[in-house]
Amino acid sequence: MNFLLFAIIFGCFLTKVLLQSEPSCDSKIYCQGKLLDYVQMSQIFEDSKTFVDMSMKKSEEEILQDFDQLLQESDENPSEDQIRQFVDEHFEKSHELQDWTPPDYKDNPKFLSEIQDEEMRDYAQNLVKIWPTLTRKVKDEVKNSPETFSLIPVENGFVVPGGRFEEFYYWDTYWIIRGLLLGEMYDTVRGMLENFLSMVKRYGFIPNGSRVYYLNRSQPPLLTLMVLHYFEATKDIEWLGKNLKTINQEMRFWLENRTVSVERNGKTYRLAHYASESGTPRPESYYEDVHTASTLDSEDQQKQLYADLKSAAESGWDFSSRWMTDENGGNTGNLTNANTRRIIPVDLNAFLCQACRILSGFHDSILDLSGAKYYLNISKAFEKGIQEVLYNEDDGIWYDFDTELSQHRRFFYPSNVAPLWSRAFDQSQRDELTKRAVQYLEDQGVLDFEGGIPTSLERSGQQWDLPGAWAPLQHMVIYGLYESDDSHANEIAEKLAKKWLQSNLKSYQKDGVMYEKYDAEKPGQPAGGGEYEVQTGFGWSNGENLVLIDTFYT
Repeated sequence: MNFLLFAIIFGCFLTKVLLQSEPSCDSKIYCQGKLLDYVQMSQIFEDSKTFVDMSMKKSEEEILQDFDQLLQESDENPSEDQIRQFVDEHFEKSHELQDWTPPDYKDNPKFLSEIQDEEMRDYAQNLVKIWPTLTRKVKDEVKNSPETFSLIPVENGFVVPGGRFEEFYYWDTYWIIRGLLLGEMYDTVRGMLENFLSMVKRYGFIPNGSRVYYLNRSQPPLLTLMVLHYFEATKDIEWLGKNLKTINQEMRFWLENRTVSVERNGKTYRLAHYASESGTPRPESYYEDVHTASTLDSEDQQKQLYADLKSAAESGWDFSSRWMTDENGGNTGNLTNANTRRIIPVDLNAFLCQACRILSGFHDSILDLSGAKYYLNISKAFEKGIQEVLYNEDDGIWYDFDTELSQHRRFFYPSNVAPLWSRAFDQSQRDELTKRAVQYLEDQGVLDFEGGIPTSLERSGQQWDLPGAWAPLQHMVIYGLYESDDSHANEIAEKLAKKWLQSNLKSYQKDGVMYEKYDAEKPGQPAGGGEYEVQTGFGWSNGENLVLIDTFYT
């Protein structure tokens, strides 16, 4: 072998190994080190997220020195009580955020008066009134001393999902913003988008959420689509032109760091996958990840698994049989079978195809014709790759693709329909693709569930599987069908939307709260499964319900 070629290959291999050994962030409190390991493995908190969301009472250096002293005094075997006492003395429950009522909040926005159904109008009004309970601003002490908090400070107010999630999250915010725009909260939405843009300027991408321990991964790339909805509502061309460079920068992160070459039928395509390369446990789920990896034989296998678990978290689907593989390409097993990085996901590529098409339009609107052409060409390349690599002619649907086995993963997930929502295909084929997608959904029996479209047909015990039903996935399927020219698809979409809304309304009337996820088999019931209890709030459920009500009841 040519020496230079060997050096390049070896260098790439070495870089990959080193990357996979990288911690979640630089903090020796929140992301790496003995203190994190001892505290999280002691399980002094029921939820692993509790500790990494606490703030420091002293500097990082002082805390680490004190912990080294504790280890020396205990022969590196401190008791649970000693660890608990140490945490009590050096950390406190963070008070990083203050409640905040946005100045542009209206409890009775205009769209409510257009809702014909009285019960749905009352429901929508209650959903609107939830927003002030979820709006927050970062306190000045976090901005003045950010090194003592895991929260990443931002200037503008924002909406948190709810429950244990007291920070903002990337893809959650898309559905939240859709609901806020219906409520005419344009200034609030602009501020939230500027928070995201500040993240891109600081880190080169938008992290999973606004905590330092999320700096090893992103989430589904919906920023460009959020900006499009804001621009359509406000026509703020000056703001768009001012920020387009940063929006482009976020897209470059995905194109440069999350795409790989895929061979199919003798041709090579460039497609995207979720791919954190941080091979350490997730700090906010540290104990759970260490426990999951404990059955693996080698440290290298554990690092690979940690990177795949973080990559699954980057997908937003944490966790699901979707990322599990066995030797035959099946999707059964447990989290030790997670192989997220080898899977080319339908939805991610559809999102990027759509985002590049939108970016082309943005550049065209500011008369940057070369930029418009550049992104249009990338969008077309994604479009071709999605159809040639991910589409299954026999089943008439798009599937995730296993790069190791070079085959489709022929399992039902609502994400299979994402190209319809994102319009990530040649529009001349729209009627045929829509009809075949409808037939696929009918054949799978997923339209018959009374509590919403299930996330899969697998009972893995994970929250992104049966019987879980999630607002974002309902949205993609419903609007993918509804925005077509096929009358049968339109009818199904309306039926699905009203069934989902009735199920969510039933739950709200019974419990007085909105849930993060619902049970597809039990209308009006929240779903379980996964690493934590079902959470209330809940940002994306609120926003998505409002959008559906506006579409189907006005």
